[in-house]
Amino acid sequence: MADLSSRLTARHVGGVYGRSLIAQIRAITEYPGDFWVMASAGVMWNVLQFAFLTVLFATVPDVAGWRYHEMLMLSGLLTVAAGSTALLCDGVWSTGQMVLKGEIDYRMTRPAPVVVQVATTHIGMQGFGEVGFGLVMAAYGWIGAGMGLAALPVGVLGVACAIVIECALITALCAVNFWIKGPMSNFAFVLIDLQHNAMTMPLGLFPVAVKIVTMTVVPVAFVNFVPVAVLTGHLSAAWLVGPPLAAAASVLAALGVYRLGLRSYDSSGH
Repeated sequence: MADLSSRLTARHVGGVYGRSLIAQIRAITEYPGDFWVMASAGVMWNVLQFAFLTVLFATVPDVAGWRYHEMLMLSGLLTVAAGSTALLCDGVWSTGQMVLKGEIDYRMTRPAPVVVQVATTHIGMQGFGEVGFGLVMAAYGWIGAGMGLAALPVGVLGVACAIVIECALITALCAVNFWIKGPMSNFAFVLIDLQHNAMTMPLGLFPVAVKIVTMTVVPVAFVNFVPVAVLTGHLSAAWLVGPPLAAAASVLAALGVYRLGLRSYDSSGH
């Protein structure tokens, strides 16, 4: 009976999550103009990143041993992960505002996890463009680097773990606003900045301290660097255990931090 209860609970939570996302997508498609503008905006930054890499490798053969198509895979996978957070859990960015306004109150009375309800309150339309262009970059890099179909399972595993890790880390850092009262999720913004500044380049370029932080403290290296490094031969296949472990640890951390935040939540005006 306990196992059945767990399955029903998981099914219920998944149903709530899915229905909420579908409702958001229906609302978005009511305004197709807004959708295409935001989706295009999500592409523009990544076009600039693509152009930067193209110009860079027109003058140098490699960066820390990484060639052009390998770097495209690195940037492409990070873009897919970042865009997926906008599509799957963009609502967590509003955690701080909900805490300040007391909007967590009625969500705590509903028969679904609060974090699921908060995560599905919004969809970042720019994520459609980011995910689409990220997949194009990754696929172009994949073909150019000579990756075959035999490596596809590893690639799929890398993408799945990257999305889970990214969503979980953003959720955990946005939950800090339960204690640090403020509308902006500053710690999550710092994470995004760290990734755009460090994780679009090979880790070999950075000091040992950066490697330790990105692989243990905040495991963003497992979002794109480790899976791409394994695929391209820069790391051994033994590193493949890293992304799933980092994904599991990130999810547990996100759920734990959010749960602790809810315990300390005292509504607005206190």
